[in-house]
Amino acid sequence: MARGNEQRGEGGQRRGRDRNAPQEERADSDIVEKLVHINRVAATVKGGRRFSFAALMVVGDQKGRVGFGHGKAREVPEAIRKATEEAKKSMIRVPLRESRTLHHDGNGRWGAGKVMVRAAPAGTGVIAGGPMRAVLETLGVQDVVGKSVGSSNPYNMVRATFQALKAQSSPRQVANKRGKKVADVLGRKADGAPVATDGE
Repeated sequence: MARGNEQRGEGGQRRGRDRNAPQEERADSDIVEKLVHINRVAATVKGGRRFSFAALMVVGDQKGRVGFGHGKAREVPEAIRKATEEAKKSMIRVPLRESRTLHHDGNGRWGAGKVMVRAAPAGTGVIAGGPMRAVLETLGVQDVVGKSVGSSNPYNMVRATFQALKAQSSPRQVANKRGKKVADVLGRKADGAPVATDGE
């Protein structure tokens, strides 16, 4: 079936490549795309039921920017394309510590979806499952612990994860907000150990 799509004009070739190509080849200017969930939905019309597909996509540059989008169409490739375009328009920037983990723990909630994310030491890896893992991997986090304690609905989980990520702030942002120097903010640490301040 995919072979037929590839032989069917320019639009058919694009749909055939999108469905079968690995994510590295589908990345546009270092943006990685992940398909989180696809659902078949039906609308009851006068002549019967009309089926279409809804896709949930997550995109990110693996350097601190991530976004998600939802698209619906009569065909799966078109739904994925719409969701990807919406995700690229709604990307947010999240400050990362040492370009590998979060600056602090956080909680997010959307509807019945509740998630917790925790910063982790080097070598931990991404300990999260399902939609949370897709968001954190496209964001570029290498060491993090995530836990979903609410609904397993992928839409609510993704939105709750974004709420937790939006609440992240770096020492530099906190210092600017308080009108202090970064060293003054980090000086509150009990052990006095230096802490990385990279990440806007």
